[in-house]
Amino acid sequence: MTDRDIPEQYLDGCALILAEVMATGRRLTREEVESRRSLGEQAAEAGYGLRALVHAHLSAARAALPRTTGSAADALGAVQQIVDAFAEGYERAQRLAVRQEAAARREFIDDLLYGRSDLGRLAQRAERFGLLLSHTYAVAVAQSPTAYEEGDPVPRQVERALIARFGDRSILITTKDGRLLCIAPGHQKEILAHFAKQAHAATDGGRVAVGRAQPGPGGVVHSYEEALNCLEMAERLGLDDPVLYATDLLVYPVLARDRQAMADLVLSTLGPLTAARGGAEPLLRTLTVYFDSGCVAAEAARRLCLSVRAMTYRLERIHKLTGADPADPAHRYKLQTAVIGARLLDWPAHEL
Repeated sequence: MTDRDIPEQYLDGCALILAEVMATGRRLTREEVESRRSLGEQAAEAGYGLRALVHAHLSAARAALPRTTGSAADALGAVQQIVDAFAEGYERAQRLAVRQEAAARREFIDDLLYGRSDLGRLAQRAERFGLLLSHTYAVAVAQSPTAYEEGDPVPRQVERALIARFGDRSILITTKDGRLLCIAPGHQKEILAHFAKQAHAATDGGRVAVGRAQPGPGGVVHSYEEALNCLEMAERLGLDDPVLYATDLLVYPVLARDRQAMADLVLSTLGPLTAARGGAEPLLRTLTVYFDSGCVAAEAARRLCLSVRAMTYRLERIHKLTGADPADPAHRYKLQTAVIGARLLDWPAHEL
C-alpha cells in the first residue's frame, strides 16, 4: 500500500497545523495532539498499515513545508509531534483490538470446552479462529509447574514453531487453566506430535497428553477431557513418559470405572502385604518395578538398587503372604491388575 492509497481523512488538518506551528514556532496544542491520536485510532480500526500511514504523513509534510516559513528545527519538531501522536492513537486502538480478540478467544474456548453455547452459533464463531467443527479434531494438552496465559512467551513460541512448519492448517493454540492447548485436525497426527515436541521443550520438560480424534463440537470436548484424564492418570500411576496418548491408556479408565470392585480386588489380593515388616509399601513398590521391567528379576533388582538375591527374596515373600506367585503366568495377571488398582486408588496411603 502506498501513501496514495491512504484516504485524505486521516491527514485532515495536518498541513494547517504545520503552517501555524511554522509561523509561530509554538508546539502543538492539547486539542491538536488529541485530534491526531483520534485519527490514528480510526486508521487502525479501518485496517491501514502504520508504515503506509507514516509515509503519507511525511509526504504531506514535505508538500506543505515549501509554503511555510520558519526553521527546519521547528518543522522537524512539528512533524515529530504529529506522527508521534498519530502513532500513539494507532497503537492504542491496536492494543484494544488485541485485548478484545483475546477476550473473544477466551470466551470461545470456554464455551467450546464446557458446551455453554448454542452449537450453531459456536460453529460460526469457530470459523473465525480457523476451525470447522463439522470436522474431526484432536486436542493435546501440555502441563508444567508453570501456569501459562494467553500472550505469554511460551505459548507464542510454540505457536510460531507450529505455524512456521504447517502454516495455519486450522490449528488453534491457546491456554486453559494454566495449561497449553493445541486443537488440530484429527487426521493430521504430525501436527500434534510436533506440538508435543515443541511444548515439552518450551516448558522445560513439561508433560503432554494427546486425546483421541473425535468428530464435531462434542468431540473436541471429549478429546480435551481425555487428555486431562491422561495427565491425571500419569500423576497417579507415576508414569514417566513425556508424551501420553489416550489410545495407549484406555485400559486404566476401564479398570477404574468400578471403584468398589477395584478396591475389593486390591484388598483381597494385596491386603496381606500389610503384615510384612515395614508395611505393604516396599513390597508393592517391588511388584510395580518388577512388572514395569517385563517381569525380569535382574532388571527389576537393578532399578531398585538391590542384589538379585534380595529381589528373589522379596518375590518369595510376596508369594508367601498373598498366595500368588509373581513369576507364575497364572497368577501374574491378577497381581498386576491389583497393583495398577492400588496405584489408581493410592493404596496403602489411603484406606479403602
